[in-house]
Amino acid sequence: MTSTGAPAAVVVPSEPVGTLPPAWRACVGTGRTREVLHADYRDSLAVVQDEIGFGATRAHGILHDDMGLVQPWSHEGRSGTRYGFAYLDLVVDTWLDAGMAPFLELGFMPAALASGDQTQFWWRGNVTPPRDHDAWADLVRALLRHLVDRYGIETVRTWPVEVWNEPNLPFFWQGADEAAYHRLYDVTARAVKDVDADIPVGGPAVSPGADDWLPRFAEHVAEAGVPCDFVSKHAYTSGPAQHVPFGTYQTLRPPQDLLDQFATPRSLLAGTALAGLPVHITEFSSSYRPDNPIHDTAYQAAYLAPVLAGGGDLVDSFSYWTLCDVFEEVGIPTAPLHGGFGLLGHRQLRKPVFHLYAFLARLGSSVLARGADHLVTRHPDGRVTALLWQPLDGAAPAEAGHRVRLDLPGAGPAVVTERHVDAERGNVRTAWQAMGSPLAPDHRALADLHDASAPSLLVRRVAADAGRRVVDVALGRHGIALVEVAGAPDQAPAWTHDGRLLGAAAPPGGADGAGPGAGGAR
Repeated sequence: MTSTGAPAAVVVPSEPVGTLPPAWRACVGTGRTREVLHADYRDSLAVVQDEIGFGATRAHGILHDDMGLVQPWSHEGRSGTRYGFAYLDLVVDTWLDAGMAPFLELGFMPAALASGDQTQFWWRGNVTPPRDHDAWADLVRALLRHLVDRYGIETVRTWPVEVWNEPNLPFFWQGADEAAYHRLYDVTARAVKDVDADIPVGGPAVSPGADDWLPRFAEHVAEAGVPCDFVSKHAYTSGPAQHVPFGTYQTLRPPQDLLDQFATPRSLLAGTALAGLPVHITEFSSSYRPDNPIHDTAYQAAYLAPVLAGGGDLVDSFSYWTLCDVFEEVGIPTAPLHGGFGLLGHRQLRKPVFHLYAFLARLGSSVLARGADHLVTRHPDGRVTALLWQPLDGAAPAEAGHRVRLDLPGAGPAVVTERHVDAERGNVRTAWQAMGSPLAPDHRALADLHDASAPSLLVRRVAADAGRRVVDVALGRHGIALVEVAGAPDQAPAWTHDGRLLGAAAPPGGADGAGPGAGGAR
């Protein structure tokens, strides 16, 4: 936890310089739609919504066969399709009950509609185009009409519909066939608007490194005259996968690279038919692998802090991938912490990056200062709350912590509350490794892991001098901190004196340094 170097002076003005956009928690990822029915997912959803409060979630596989939407039948020479919405309704109701709306990613291809048998993931999502595009359009219309009937048109008009997932990658879309994707988009977008003209539809949901798809997508949309209400893409900063059994390691680019990726759609689409549309980063993180230990570390939290602090200036939403580790793309995980994408590990184990989001949820809406290691905000009641972090470059771990000095406006004494998470404190992975990295912790060990994941808490007082309060904060290695400063007059009675805790008379003049109110005992 040692921090070195002179504190970085942050002179905070009295008046706000802006507001904190809500894009950072507008949406969060969910793995596969069917996984929403898992008890561990639902328990995690409750924790995340209670402590963070996301507005929406996006999941793969809403049309996958394990959701049972498309069910062909034949009888006495006749045939048809019944659409089954039982599991869909359970999923959507679960999200809505938690205060979260769906961001509808349409995929993967139901087997009854598929033109081929190529699949992706352990759970075999079909990635081929529809055999019959009219049948696909019928499915899209049936899905949306059901949602409208069940939840109301005004509600469904607030649920974006995204066409497919990363069609630029051949393992997500057969052959990475761009023309075939454009055809799928056209058919889908028109089917959406057949249900209601105001339901938003967009794409192309491309992965990093495929920004060249964006201007061509804009050109196609204009030439074909098809609707498009938003643009979506994904952002990750990891390099090639270095596989080991039950894990993957990767290099990382600096976190600024994520912000640069966020900015590319608006710059590339300037002057096109899609200029000015909302931009949604529907997946982002450091690594694109669901088994990279970086996701479980304090490094991940400090690394992503500047992205969460600044991403809302560039896009309308950026969706962390994912809410929890109930996630089965490469199979069922074998350890409670396995490098999964989630903010939460299994059994709701809070990872450091979960605390990053929970800290942001406690910030005020008025921004007083923002820099390379800080975001300082004010609440309507005058409290000042700051998110602090150790700047990281993605190339190497830090050898020590980081210090920040906050020079804040304010008169009178104040209470300072610091919550810390770093390589040692509030770090469930560190505790789990100290236990020997058990694959199946017993109930006692799980309770200890939950306790170990709680942020370290420090409460102290500071005085004001000439209308300013100076607060020095020592961040641990790979640390993030939530610092709250609020005016707090001392209400301890005059006879309170910690020098008399053992019954002795206080030295004359309080020579022990403890005066009235010292320690706040009463």
